[in-house]
Amino acid sequence: MTTPTKSPAGAAEDAAAAQAPFAVGSGEATQQDQEFVKGLGLLSSTTLVMGSMIGSGIFIVSSDIARRVNSPWLLIMTWLVTGFMTMVGALSYGELAAMMPRAGGQYVYLREALGPLWGFLYGWTLFLVIQTGTIAAVGVAFGKFLGLFWPAVSASNWIFHIAHVPPIQLGPMTLGNMDVGLNTQNLAGIAVVIILTAINARGIKTGAMVQNIFTIAKTSALLGLVLLGAFVGRNAQAIAANFHDFWRNSGAGATFPDIAITGVMGAAIAVAVSQTGSLFSSDAWNNITFTAGEVKNPHRNLPLSLALGTGIVTALYISANFIYLAVLPMNGDASAASVLGRGIKFATDDRVGTAAMQQMFGSGGAAAMAIAILISTFGCCNGLILAGARVYYAMAKDGLFFRRVATLNPHTKAPVFSLVLQGVWTCILTLSGSYNQLLDYIIFAVLVFYILTILGLFVLRARRPNAERPYRAIGYPVLPAIYIAMALFIDVILLRFKPQYTWPGLIIVLLGVPVYFVWSRRRSQALGA
Repeated sequence: MTTPTKSPAGAAEDAAAAQAPFAVGSGEATQQDQEFVKGLGLLSSTTLVMGSMIGSGIFIVSSDIARRVNSPWLLIMTWLVTGFMTMVGALSYGELAAMMPRAGGQYVYLREALGPLWGFLYGWTLFLVIQTGTIAAVGVAFGKFLGLFWPAVSASNWIFHIAHVPPIQLGPMTLGNMDVGLNTQNLAGIAVVIILTAINARGIKTGAMVQNIFTIAKTSALLGLVLLGAFVGRNAQAIAANFHDFWRNSGAGATFPDIAITGVMGAAIAVAVSQTGSLFSSDAWNNITFTAGEVKNPHRNLPLSLALGTGIVTALYISANFIYLAVLPMNGDASAASVLGRGIKFATDDRVGTAAMQQMFGSGGAAAMAIAILISTFGCCNGLILAGARVYYAMAKDGLFFRRVATLNPHTKAPVFSLVLQGVWTCILTLSGSYNQLLDYIIFAVLVFYILTILGLFVLRARRPNAERPYRAIGYPVLPAIYIAMALFIDVILLRFKPQYTWPGLIIVLLGVPVYFVWSRRRSQALGA
């Protein structure tokens, strides 16, 4: 990549721009946004929302949720709560996005509402774990399902095995217990990361084209699962087992051995604990805000794409879970040979989507679902890679990340160095085998940043009441307040019942505080010079 040289005057202008706050609501584009190509229309913006959300989670996590809640109604309730929170969050972010259609999205909102430290902590955590760890996990999921067609692609087929890190217990945390090295499964994930990074380095229009193709394909596949299950694959045994006693284990007599609390409160806590799976499967809808500087007519298309994308995916997710209940009994036997005998709870490797298609159409159905998941994970990786690089670019523009990350390729207008840096760290996480463990740790922190960002909506309404707001959050202040209350409840429950998945996330976030002050000092020294 060729980096154009700048005169001292130009460098000073850039430094001043990095220090100055955005003119919120002014409608004037900053220099960094003028450098981008406006290549995302409403369709591309919506497919980015949907494509970043739909990965492999919807086809897997319902098995774990079913084991935790032991109730068809609570399985559906878990997804309903997640869907409600996702849509309220998206509607709230829509106001912020329309006010500040800037590259970096959520990083910008936190910086403007709560101060630069909070924006940096979000960007730091995004780069260290949230975005890169998710890309690594989804990429390796691609390799896992590719192995169904080519058995040579396997986590046990090592090209070089560096070491096995034994488990280390630190208070409530268990670290380690992972293999470090390169096997054919994570090699497939790394190949996906490299290919999609190269594609997105060619510019936003190329990345958006790939996103549109794969999102339409995987949305059609998920819709096909729902329609086939509704009209072709319904199973009388599953319907009798799940819907004739739909409300079981959700009332006064409900029992949940994992949390040792019974009754309605136990049901509420069980749903909250189970949210880690459904929230992760529904996450990344905010990625469109990262690319706001490249969206056409952002005041209209950003909030509209957030509403459309999350609404469509939420409807498909809830429908898919009803189909699982109509095709497979919830309860089963882990040692059973048939998919019907194993049920939702004990689907092989938790692949409940594959089990449902296999029950409907035999081995051909399982193969079709595996192909659909390959398409889904590939498209999900593309959306995450495309969007994440824009946050690090915005941080670097503020002097809070490596200077070269703040440059665009003069020909493609893509943040190529940011894309490459993101890709390199993602590949390191993939080789380390630590990404799944890190993702378990960070879900709590992700929810904290959502709470802070929506709190920022209240702060900006109070501090800047006259700012231009092309779109105002539907249901404000009630719905955003309900979101904050629900998210706080889930985080408190996770602190109490899943400390091994909460404190590590907080530690990762807090490690960013000294790093922020180092970057701030460097920025101040650069401006002083």
